[in-house]
Amino acid sequence: MATSAIGPGFLTQTAVFTAQLGANLGFAILTSILFDLGAQLNIWPVITVSGRRAQDIANAVLPGLGHFLAALVALGGLAFNVGNVAGAGLGVNVMFGTPVATGAAISAAIAVGVFVVKEAGRAMDRFALALGFVMIGLTTYVAIASHPPVGDAALRTIAPTHVDVLAIVTLVGGTVGGYITFAGAHRLLDAGVRGPEATGHVLRSAGTAIGVASLMRVVLFLAALGVVAQGLVLDPGNPPAAVFRLATGAVGYRVFGLVMWSASITSVVGSAYTSVSFLRSLGAWLDRRWTWVVIAFTVVSTAVFLAVGRPVKVLVLVGALNGLILPISLGVMLVAAHRRAIVGTYRHPWWLAAAGIVVALSMAVLGVWTLVTQIPALAR
Repeated sequence: MATSAIGPGFLTQTAVFTAQLGANLGFAILTSILFDLGAQLNIWPVITVSGRRAQDIANAVLPGLGHFLAALVALGGLAFNVGNVAGAGLGVNVMFGTPVATGAAISAAIAVGVFVVKEAGRAMDRFALALGFVMIGLTTYVAIASHPPVGDAALRTIAPTHVDVLAIVTLVGGTVGGYITFAGAHRLLDAGVRGPEATGHVLRSAGTAIGVASLMRVVLFLAALGVVAQGLVLDPGNPPAAVFRLATGAVGYRVFGLVMWSASITSVVGSAYTSVSFLRSLGAWLDRRWTWVVIAFTVVSTAVFLAVGRPVKVLVLVGALNGLILPISLGVMLVAAHRRAIVGTYRHPWWLAAAGIVVALSMAVLGVWTLVTQIPALAR
């Protein structure tokens, strides 16, 4: 879940909003972390306790709702994966000077290779874990080198002078929106972690995943803030690359290429895996041949990017759009948490449910406002 969240959109969104908001982005990050926790700590236990995937739970809540949720998440995952492929192409371009389209195609081939191996699930886990350490370590180095105004960032995190709703919706959508909401829980389910007795482990896993993603977000924010605070301007064509280059020179720029590629390729894998997990319930044929469906999903995502282009705009837009899915998916899980036919004798903590309701309602209001006032302009 963490490496699915830490994708190219995650990097690009953080850099873009830091350039726009400066230290005030700290408030949006803090708010998004609280929303992330409120969502995941409610969703993961319901899925693992019930032993069912999210779409099957939704169908149990209301017949047909699961199919709607599956279509919504799969389409959102496809849009997100287009951005992930775009980011992989940007990363290869930075490292080797290869055209973005060529880099995207090569990266997609590597992602397909992960699923071709016999034990695809285990390979995916190890692949994501190794590259996750690479991303966080390299970004921490750049954050230290940029000498960010930590005191100002801490102050504005608590007392911002400006609150940007689009930033909050986009950051939440980029961390736990769309398919990412279910990435960790579905992976645990497929790994055999299920039942009420696993709840403690599941909650710790969810907290760890949010913690890792949040650490990366904060470190990247500080790195970008250190650059912006010096009066330097980020390149709108590749904002996160500009952060690394301006902070540490040519070496940092190459380092960014590796970070961007690592973030992108793990998200390509995570997006394809989780999105297809929503389609597996539609038929026995899909369930038996899920790895081939994942491969087809990756190929289609790559083809769409090669046809559309505009990688930076795609990466910001898909985060905002996926944030709109969260109120629906979280609302379904909150209802399911109190259906004995779904969770049996499991008693969902009232304080978690209350936090989930606040997150669902807040994101519904903020998401509608963003959809009406911000996304049309962003899409142009």
